[in-house]
Amino acid sequence: MGGANSRDGSLPGSSSVRSSSSSYRDQYKYPPQTAYPARNEQQRNLGGKYSCIADNYNSLEEVTEALVHAGLESSNLIVGIDFTKSNEWTGARSCDGRSLHHIGNGLNPYEQAISILGKTLAAFDEDNLIPCFGFGDASTHDQDVFSFHPDERPCNGFEEVLHEYKEIVPHLSLAGPTSFAPVIEMAMTIVERTGGQYHILLIIADGQVTRSGSSRHGHLSPQEHKTVEAIVKASKMPLSIIVVGVGDGPWDMMKEFDDNIPARAFDNFQFVNFTDIMSKNVAQSRKETEFALAALMEIPSQYKATIELNLLGGRKGNVYERVPLPPPVNDAASFTSAKSSSSSSFQKSSA
Repeated sequence: MGGANSRDGSLPGSSSVRSSSSSYRDQYKYPPQTAYPARNEQQRNLGGKYSCIADNYNSLEEVTEALVHAGLESSNLIVGIDFTKSNEWTGARSCDGRSLHHIGNGLNPYEQAISILGKTLAAFDEDNLIPCFGFGDASTHDQDVFSFHPDERPCNGFEEVLHEYKEIVPHLSLAGPTSFAPVIEMAMTIVERTGGQYHILLIIADGQVTRSGSSRHGHLSPQEHKTVEAIVKASKMPLSIIVVGVGDGPWDMMKEFDDNIPARAFDNFQFVNFTDIMSKNVAQSRKETEFALAALMEIPSQYKATIELNLLGGRKGNVYERVPLPPPVNDAASFTSAKSSSSSSFQKSSA
């Protein structure tokens, strides 16, 4: 297992994501392994059967062509945005002290990541519809997600994603804690609704999953535990998860997530440090190409793994259907309404 930056053939200038500390598996106690399906020999061999794309490209168009040649036929993009309060200070170095969600003349890190990956993946999305969700604000905390549109409709292309993002940000109250479980569960709901079509969930976040000081050493926090369980469960579906880290970090735990989450049907999780790549002293086009490549280089092998494991084109029927909240606005009445609806945001699928 492991992300693009953990391989010997990693991008030029990138460093290994292997932590010098003992592995995540060793440090933290997961539920008994019987809670997860054992990986059979076929699943263990998938990683070596399909290779990642190479790393010698100079434009986003070349990365798109490489994905085609590597076997990616189609994909559907889902976007999840982190609106936790730490966004206000984790840009101290990388954003000159501004909030990572600052809306100004130029693109902030969230807008940059959406634009780069949206352009690269547009060729593989036939309908160009992108479901978009926020999490970690005062209406969702670590329990729910909200849709970018009140009627839950997806955005039409990454241009509308950027437009709606700019419309929503001024109305948000950033909060926390951080958990990726709700947005992963929302993505699984979408995969189920579409009859098992292949999807890529792009999570853009400023920090790793919350680990409080009250968590005992050697044990997962509630947010970590739920996130790990969601990633493992998602590996039974045609769903790839890319987490893009923006801001100053730290990112050590996300790198461990990338390498050491156990007992998945296939390696479905990828972490990419956006700041490390985009702060390099090279041309902007080169940085964008390098970022897109780092985020997407394992997608062809993951897509082929879902075919090999017969995950494509079927409904599971036992997926709990998550229902997103409406977009929040920053007033008491709407906040109360949003919170009162959160108790019904997780429903049993009728499939």
